[in-house]
Amino acid sequence: MKEARLGGIIVALVGCLWGMYWFPLRQINDIVPLGSWATVSALFAACVLLSPWVIRSRRRIRSAGLGTLMATGAGGGSLVLYSNGLLYGQVAVVILLFYLTPIWSTLIGRVCFGWPITPWRLRAIALGLLGIALVMGPSNGGIPVPRGIGDWMALLSGIVWAISSTGIRTQPGLNPVESNFVFCAGGLVTAVLLALVLDGTALPDVSPGDLARVAAGSLVLGGVWWAVALTAFLWSAQRMEPARVGILLMGEVVVGMVSAVVLAGEHLGTWMAVGAVMVLAAAVIETWPREATAHTATETPP
Repeated sequence: MKEARLGGIIVALVGCLWGMYWFPLRQINDIVPLGSWATVSALFAACVLLSPWVIRSRRRIRSAGLGTLMATGAGGGSLVLYSNGLLYGQVAVVILLFYLTPIWSTLIGRVCFGWPITPWRLRAIALGLLGIALVMGPSNGGIPVPRGIGDWMALLSGIVWAISSTGIRTQPGLNPVESNFVFCAGGLVTAVLLALVLDGTALPDVSPGDLARVAAGSLVLGGVWWAVALTAFLWSAQRMEPARVGILLMGEVVVGMVSAVVLAGEHLGTWMAVGAVMVLAAAVIETWPREATAHTATETPP
């Protein structure tokens, strides 16, 4: 009981922390315009920091099975898409697109595993899709579809996370540190591939002072957000009901949107605010514990 209570506090704090993830990420990119390579630097730091704790577990990781490794690594790839989306897109829109994940989880669970979709869940799906249409339609003066590479990466990140989380639930797991190392390693591979495609290898000239600042920022970002926070999240998630985890993580949306308005000067119009409330409501409805939906994949990402 005490572990579950502590886990709840940790999950809530991790959600709020990830709501601020965009700020240090963009600060690194402001020092030197690295583009997608800023995410690569953070993931590299995370893998280096986690490696001492998993060296002794390398045989256990290898024996976990290809399905587990691929599903966990894909989860890291989904957060890389999310990270790059925050670099190229509007913070509030990227976060809301990412938090359509429960909808994709429900649909994937239905198609792949035959998990039921109750009328309650259908209402949640409709509410979430209508909410994101309001965010991306009237507020942007056009057809409600993703605009720009940042929005598309955010949408894809939620879909990939839904596939990953569904796969993780159906495969034998690793302990939190091992899981997060595989998670970050998969993310690092994805980040490098995306950086090569989006930004190439022609990096800008960097002075020794700026290089030191980028290295320090990457160490903080990779250490605090990827290595420590995600390991703590995975430890907590193993001790809590998935529905409660998803609800407690909703703080990420609130913190992310408020911080984007205050620190990045993003405009939060009426339609976007209404749509955001609808997306949040749909996510809460989708993750609310109900006996009839106990077998669906409802994890909501950090």
